[in-house]
Amino acid sequence: MKIDSRIKEKAEAMLASTQKNMGDALGIEFTMMGRDEMRATMPVSENTVQPFGILHGGASVALAETLASVGAYLNIDDGSKTAVGLEINANHIKPVRLGGKVVGIAKPLHRGASTQVWETRIETESGKLVCVSRCTLAVVNMRSPAPAKQDD
Repeated sequence: MKIDSRIKEKAEAMLASTQKNMGDALGIEFTMMGRDEMRATMPVSENTVQPFGILHGGASVALAETLASVGAYLNIDDGSKTAVGLEINANHIKPVRLGGKVVGIAKPLHRGASTQVWETRIETESGKLVCVSRCTLAVVNMRSPAPAKQDD
């Protein structure tokens, strides 16, 4: 994977986390991490298709928001802040059948102190447009995770 040297330490620390997340469940794999562009792949598998055997729109949106959220986080220099989704939209252009793979390419449109806007193109491996998405993120104070609930 290619990681921009400007965010290498922060990206590697995030990737080293053992906390499972939706990206793990969907098979999302980052291939490039940078301040100006994020890339990841996602299989079109039993975990990402709808009942008719084609890529589920929700899986595309999850890929888009994952790329946008991580990209926004990596663009925040203040270590006490993170980015969370405020709004996301997606236009689904082309179906992808079970067994394929898609590539997400996200780029920032706006990087402000309190919000960021990212656009994600999801394509087939051959470069055909599958989905285009825009995600608005809020830059907020990072909170400590809630303590685990104890069984009685």
